[in-house]
Amino acid sequence: MFIRNNTNLYKEPLLPTDAVLFTDTAASDPLHFFSNLNGYTPTPLQALPALAKSLNIQSLEIKDEGFRMGLGSFKALGGAYAVVNLVVEEVSRILQRPVNFTSDLTSPEVRTIASNIAVACATDGNHGRSVAFGAQLVGAKAVVYVHEGVSPHRKKAIAKFGAKIVEEGITYDASVIAVKEASIKENWILVADTAWPGYETVPTLVMQGYLVILEEILNQQPSPPTHVFIQAGVGGIATAVAARLAHQFVDKKPIVIVVEPERAACFYASAQTGKCISVEPGEPTIMSMLECYEPSLIAWRVLSRLAGGFITIEENEAVDVMKLLANPLASDPVIIAGESGGVGLAGLIKARANAEISEIIGLDTDSRVLLINTESATDPEKFEAYTGIKLQ
Repeated sequence: MFIRNNTNLYKEPLLPTDAVLFTDTAASDPLHFFSNLNGYTPTPLQALPALAKSLNIQSLEIKDEGFRMGLGSFKALGGAYAVVNLVVEEVSRILQRPVNFTSDLTSPEVRTIASNIAVACATDGNHGRSVAFGAQLVGAKAVVYVHEGVSPHRKKAIAKFGAKIVEEGITYDASVIAVKEASIKENWILVADTAWPGYETVPTLVMQGYLVILEEILNQQPSPPTHVFIQAGVGGIATAVAARLAHQFVDKKPIVIVVEPERAACFYASAQTGKCISVEPGEPTIMSMLECYEPSLIAWRVLSRLAGGFITIEENEAVDVMKLLANPLASDPVIIAGESGGVGLAGLIKARANAEISEIIGLDTDSRVLLINTESATDPEKFEAYTGIKLQ
């Protein structure tokens, strides 16, 4: 299914309070923070010329977040960045003096105070791992709520960073409700990656962490893309991409297409109605990192104005691109994408196979398309089960 954003596309500017979140200044702080961490290096931007030729487009590039700081996902940036900022803010309040989030993190005084601070979140897997990583960086405690669909491998990856795992909820959205209530009761700092009325500061920090990806792309790419196909769960990475590129290329904004699982298409449903709505959970999707049933409030405000359209994909299409990227055409590089990682490519293939959709969004032989592999095989057993490929 595809729906064009006919109402607001580039006609209604972002609210000033939203636009300022994705400027050069907003992007510089997270880049400065991560570039000073041991283990930071920009993730590769890979060209796929053979696949581009098969799709009859000018070029295709994919930013491979599977290499992100050993955590295997773009979310390594968002949750960790939010945690560090929030803990530094709390320590500064307690000490009644400014604390620098790079130079003071190893201070015994700062770490002693941080050790009595707990951060909490709900996760499908990757956000919780990032929050736990961020807590470990500053010496804070982490509590991560997981729903029943989170695999044992992903829970173990979170616990490796010292987080306490709490199993509660059938879906991600149910876990979010549970951790919200527990955070109030236990005085934890809630680090959610989705926004709702009255709760936007923390999700904004998470999205600003993702801006590191865009800064790297802008440095790696000789010319801007004409189109971006980007997957969405609650919409954090799609929002960061659309808003940052719109700010950077004011006169010729890339067309951003939001891609979702058919079984969890809350942005598609919201676009149909013209307002932010939730959808009822049904049969789970294998694209578990995208299994969200209500858009983040900030994400909807931004994407309802900046997205060129919304497209949904089916379960088999997600598996097909996992296989295609792992067994590439001709001399294209091998890319290992998890169940949700290659979803942008699935959306591109679906759009290119449909002449009407291609015409609507101007996808043609002159198009330069950008994708983001948002995760590697963060659960190797699931990857093998879906693709038949055993990773070494």
